[in-house]
Order: sequence, then structure tokens, then C-alpha cells
Amino acid sequence: MTSDAEMIPDVKIAETSNAGTAMIRFENVTKYYGAYKALDDVTAEVGRGEVVVVCGPSGSGKSTLIRTVNRLEEIASGTLTFDGESVHGPLKAAALNRLRSRIGFVFQSFNLFPHLSALDNVILSPIKVNGAKREVAKARAMALLDRVGLSAKAGAYPAQLSGGQQQRVAIARALAMEPPAMLFDEPTSALDPEMVGEVLAVMRSLAADGMTMMCVTHEMGFAREVADRIWFMDAGRILETAPPDAFFSNPQHPRAKKFLSDLRH
Repeated sequence: MTSDAEMIPDVKIAETSNAGTAMIRFENVTKYYGAYKALDDVTAEVGRGEVVVVCGPSGSGKSTLIRTVNRLEEIASGTLTFDGESVHGPLKAAALNRLRSRIGFVFQSFNLFPHLSALDNVILSPIKVNGAKREVAKARAMALLDRVGLSAKAGAYPAQLSGGQQQRVAIARALAMEPPAMLFDEPTSALDPEMVGEVLAVMRSLAADGMTMMCVTHEMGFAREVADRIWFMDAGRILETAPPDAFFSNPQHPRAKKFLSDLRH
């Protein structure tokens, strides 16, 4: 049966500047929670149009890593750039808000405003942050809701939507700011199993359209199918990076081998 997320019209993905450079670059990034080292000298980069899936056991630093990209988490040392601009260091509030407006972020919990309809959740930031006219924002929001298979639910409130539908509204909301990259922090982990596929279908369509994506997920089938590269993390470090076929068929690091063995069993 075809899901309502599979028949989706084209919505233009934002162009990016600084062609030829990495979209996201970590250089010797370290992060502490008190005395605990959550990220340990991480160096890696995500290229333009690339889909990177970050996987690893619980507590390995995956979510911490992705949350540093839009400065939801501060780093202790190292450098981190997004589209050629430094993410950390002294940034005024306006500069930080501008940075975050260019990085779509989809959380594990949907974080929709419960008192706003699906449509109003999607148009809020373009109007408040970008100063878009309501009719322009509404037209784009309806196109985005159509893209995620929810145009018929534009007037529904979050409490009237399933978890999968709420997460698809959250994706549409992130896309409304026309970000050049999207970050997904375990976007399906709070969903019932039958709702996971509809969210992954939207993520697949974004990847097919060339969106730069960094995804923390336990959905290894999605990783194998959609990712350009897998980053395997443990103890705050990236221990292995490889294309999906190589990672799943012949992992090199002993921790990666054990991780995949545990998944299979």
C-alpha cells in the first residue's frame, strides 16, 4: 500500500554559498559535561549534498555531536564551521539566530506548539524570523505540507495528529526556513513502529533531492539505503567512517563489529 508520504511534489531546496567547501566541518572538537568527556577530539566533515548517518551505542556522543552544529551544545575546544562560517566562539544573539535559521533541526520529540495548527506551526518562523508576508509563508507552508503528505491536515492541531504526522509537520516546519542542511536527532525513536516508515519516506525524498543531511538514527535499513557515509561513534569518538556497503558487510573496528553483531541478534 502506498503511504501518503510517498506522493510528494517538488519543493526547491535552498542554494548554498562557498561552493567547493564542506558544509559541516569538525576539527578537533571536544565537549565536556563536568568531568565527563562527551566528545573526544572529533575531526570529520559533511560535504554538500551528502547524507551522513551517525550510529553507535547509547551514550556514544551521537546526539551531542549533532547538537553542537547549531550550538544547542557548546564545545570546550576545537573548531566547527557550517557553510564556511564559525559556529562557536563569540557570536551576538542576532548572528546566532541567523545561523540557526539556516540549519533545519528535527528532534526526537516533535516540539510542535500545541496551541497552533499544523499550518501555523510551519509559517511561524518564516513570518517572525524572516519577515515573510503571511500569504507568501502560507503558500510555501501548504506546498511543504503537501510534500510530507499532510496538506489535508493543515488545520489540525498536534493533539489531533499521530506521532508520525507530528514529526512530518516538524520536518515541514524546518524546511520552511529554506535551510541548506538538515539535522535529524533520532527522529523516529519516539514513534510506534508502524509510523516510522512514513517519516523515513520523507527523509528519503530529501536525500534524493540533494539535501545535505546529518542523521542520528538506529534505523540501519535507512542508513544502508540512503546514507553516503556511516560514522560509527563510541566513547565520544568517531571510530570508523565508511560507505554503507563497506560498513555493514565488513566493519573494520572491533567496536563496530560488536555493535552490528548485537543488532543482528
